[in-house]
Amino acid sequence: MNVMRTARPAGMGETEWQARQDLAQCYRIFDLLGWTELIYNHITLRLPETGPGGEPRFLINPFGLHYSEVTASNLVCIDLQGNVVGQSDWPVNPAGFTVHAAIHAGIPQAHCVMHTHTTAGVAVACSQAGLSMDNFYSAQLHDKVACHDFEGITVHAEEGPRLLAAIGDRPAVILRNHGLLTWGADLPSAFALLWTLNRACEIQLAGANLGPCIPIPEEIRAKCTRDALQFDPRHGAGRNVFEAMGRLADRRDPSWRS
Repeated sequence: MNVMRTARPAGMGETEWQARQDLAQCYRIFDLLGWTELIYNHITLRLPETGPGGEPRFLINPFGLHYSEVTASNLVCIDLQGNVVGQSDWPVNPAGFTVHAAIHAGIPQAHCVMHTHTTAGVAVACSQAGLSMDNFYSAQLHDKVACHDFEGITVHAEEGPRLLAAIGDRPAVILRNHGLLTWGADLPSAFALLWTLNRACEIQLAGANLGPCIPIPEEIRAKCTRDALQFDPRHGAGRNVFEAMGRLADRRDPSWRS
């Protein structure tokens, strides 16, 4: 991200500090968009540097803070089991990392996982019909959306294999009766996907009383997905829009940098 950065804490590597600032900024973007659920829900990011024993490490929001209070320094570093690594003044929500851990562990390219309970997202997740692929935004998600059946509050690790089987290689997930989730190789790609999925749900919810949608043929949906700029690496794969939203969040409150 092309922003001024505060000095990193003594003993912390530059790559971890950059990852912390990027993730903290992402939490502020979610707050700006209203994608918050009191102190609940999560965005997790795999750290580029592994722990002393070579084990992967992840960043997650402190349990008890609103997204508007998340900063680079108060993000919590955890291992794949959700145990806090190093020092933290805050705990971790046990329900928060169960689903994320399964995806991080089971999908090698899933370096970032995002989960929301937006009104539109939960409404579509609860719908027997599911996501309609017949609006401008859902048409850009051809063959990208998976669905996973609701099994209750996500605190049980044994759900992980069933979740992974439902996801396959699809990076956008509707957790039935629950909400939306996306994963990606980095924050911008996961964000672009989640924004598109949530926007598709918003349009579907807004038009729910207007009768059936005009169908979009599958070949047109496939073309829309190929042509979508926010997923195209030649156009930043979401990075440009992520940075633009980051600038908006920064002007609102730059304290995420600390």
